[in-house]
Amino acid sequence: MQSPLPVRDGVNATRLRLPHDGPWETALDYMLHRWGHVDPQGILDRFDAGEIVGEGGAPLTRATPLSEHVFIWYYRTLPAEERLPVELSILHQDENLLVVDKPHFLPTTPGGTYIQESALVRLRKLLDLPDLIPMHRLDRMTAGVLLLSTNPATRGKYQVLFEKRKVQKEYECVAAAVPAPGFPQPEFPSLVRNRMTKSRDYLLAQVVDGEPNTETRIERLKTFNDDGRRALYRLEPHTGKTHQLRVHMASLGLGILHDPFYPVLLDKAPDDYTKPLQLLARGIRFTDPLSGKPVEYRSELTLSEAH
Repeated sequence: MQSPLPVRDGVNATRLRLPHDGPWETALDYMLHRWGHVDPQGILDRFDAGEIVGEGGAPLTRATPLSEHVFIWYYRTLPAEERLPVELSILHQDENLLVVDKPHFLPTTPGGTYIQESALVRLRKLLDLPDLIPMHRLDRMTAGVLLLSTNPATRGKYQVLFEKRKVQKEYECVAAAVPAPGFPQPEFPSLVRNRMTKSRDYLLAQVVDGEPNTETRIERLKTFNDDGRRALYRLEPHTGKTHQLRVHMASLGLGILHDPFYPVLLDKAPDDYTKPLQLLARGIRFTDPLSGKPVEYRSELTLSEAH
């Protein structure tokens, strides 16, 4: 649904669905019920200033009945954020696409404690592109090639490529060369297939019984160190579940180096910028739906432990 409010400071307005009934006579009553314990005066001020709008951009007043709108929009008060000590680099830009190298630790989109400190908001502000939208996502801890749409008129043609799995992605990671105790030595290339689920209220993805819904081809490229304890792997996912690559490597007893989630969930700690997750989105390729020509974009980053 199109927001009647424009992007402001690189951030979309927040959309709220109002209940169709309840003990609240007005939209204001409902918002005070939800957030009045946080900033009741701020809510009243926003209504008085016409900063809360409904469909079509019509400002709400203190007396607007609850039933008059299904959705309303407003701008959040953005918390102060300390700038993350990482930088984006632009690999390609044209009238339809922006391709960047996303660093480790920077989330793709706003969420949680990272709003302005996300790749999307940074790029919208840096390039003055309020309509910028990512075509896919990389985990906050994963670095590498990220593709974004700069043109709403052509966006759908690129979205279809991702929906129909016509985009080939290639990742690299550093992990142990020998599996953890209890795991057999896999043969490479190896094809890992299983069924994964991840709920919104549970941090980790889980492997469960049932028809496989994930698939990754894993190839070992080379080993490092004099004793060959670590190796570089190429990962080619044929599906795109959250944490899929991290779970698949851990399922072979080869957890990715510096992974705080898999195979063991570690206690939450401040980010250690000297130990980024050793997972990199190395490349992305597809047939451009506008030109009909094959294109490929490659990351210029390197994994710090790939030596």
